[in-house]
Amino acid sequence: MLYHLFFEQLTSFFSPLNVFRYISFRSIYATVTALLIALILGPFVIKHLRRLKIGQHVRDDGPETHFSKEGTPTMGGVLIIASVLISIFLWARWDQPYIFILTFSVLWFGGLGFLDDYRKITRQQSLGLKGWHKLFLQTVGAFAIAYFLYQWGPIPKDSLTEKTSIIIPFFKNLRPDLGIFFIPFAAFVIISASNAVNLTDGLDGLAIGCTLFVAVTFGVLGYLTSHQQLADYLDIAHLPASGEAATIFCAALIGAGVGFLWYNCHPAQVFMGDTGSLALGAALGTISILIKEEILLVIVGGIFVAEALSVIIQVASYKTRKKRVFRMSPLHHHFEQLGWPEPKVVLRFWIIGLVLMLIALSTLKLR
Repeated sequence: MLYHLFFEQLTSFFSPLNVFRYISFRSIYATVTALLIALILGPFVIKHLRRLKIGQHVRDDGPETHFSKEGTPTMGGVLIIASVLISIFLWARWDQPYIFILTFSVLWFGGLGFLDDYRKITRQQSLGLKGWHKLFLQTVGAFAIAYFLYQWGPIPKDSLTEKTSIIIPFFKNLRPDLGIFFIPFAAFVIISASNAVNLTDGLDGLAIGCTLFVAVTFGVLGYLTSHQQLADYLDIAHLPASGEAATIFCAALIGAGVGFLWYNCHPAQVFMGDTGSLALGAALGTISILIKEEILLVIVGGIFVAEALSVIIQVASYKTRKKRVFRMSPLHHHFEQLGWPEPKVVLRFWIIGLVLMLIALSTLKLR
C-alpha cells in the first residue's frame, strides 16, 4: 500500500519518497513492522487465549518434562499470521498476483490449523482433525495454488528455464521441465513442507527458530532473483515479480518470527499450534516454488526433513517389524529421551539449521 501511495502518487511532489521503489528498503521496514506488531500484540493475544482457556493438551506418552506445559496458551500462530499480513499489506506491491498467492497459502493452511487446534481444545485431547480430513483439505489448497502457478506462474527471464522447470542445486544447466506434472509436484512440496513444520513444532522455539533460517535464505534468494544483474551473474532464474513478493513476505516473516520467539522461547508463554505451523510450512513451500528453489528447500529445511523422516521411519518399522528405530518420534523427542534437556535440543537443532542455511547459500557459487 505504501509503495502505491508514496512512490506512485507522491514522488513527483517530494523526490525522497522515491526510496519506496527499492525492494531492500521495503524489506527492512517490513521486518521492523512485523516485529513491532508481534511484540506489541503478544501480551494481548496471550492474555485473551488464557481468558478463553485455549490451552495446550500434552500427549500422554510424551516426555515427562512436557506435562508441566499442560494448559499453556496455544493457537499463537494467529499472532504470526496477523503480523505478517499487516506488514505485507503496508510494504508489498499489490499490483502483482504472487503476494495474493502467498496470502491465500497462509490463510488456507492457517485456517485448517485453526480447525485442528479448535477440535483439540473442544475434545480436551492432543488429537484434532482426523488424518485423512486434514490431508484432504491440505490437498485441495495445495492443488489450487499449484494449478494457479501452472497457468499464470512466473516466467523466468532466461532461455534455460521454463515456467514449469525445477532447478537442481550444484548443477548449472540441469533444469528439467516437468510440464503438466508440475502441478502434483508443486502440491507435494507445499503439503510436505506444511506437515514437516507441523511435526517439528514440539519444543519451545524449535519450529519458529528453524523457520527463520529458511526465511532468511529464501529472502536473500528472492532478492537475487528479482535483480536482473545479480541473477545473470549468479546464473539463477530471473523472476522479478515473484522474487519481489517472496522477498517482502520473507522479510515480514522474519520480523513476525523473531517477535513470536520472544514469547515462545523456553519456557514458552504461548505455542503457535497447528494454526501457525501448518501455515508457516505451506508458506515456505509456496515461496520455494515462486523462486524456483524447491529442491533447495530440502537442504535449508533439513531439520524439517529429518523430523518428518523420523516419523515415517518409526511408523514403517513398527508396522513391519514391531520394533522402534527411535526411542520416540519426531526426532527431537528421541534426544529428549536420551536425556538431553529441552533447551539443549533446541539450540543444537538451531546450530544445524544455521549450517544448512550457509550450505544452501553456498550453492549459488557451486554451480
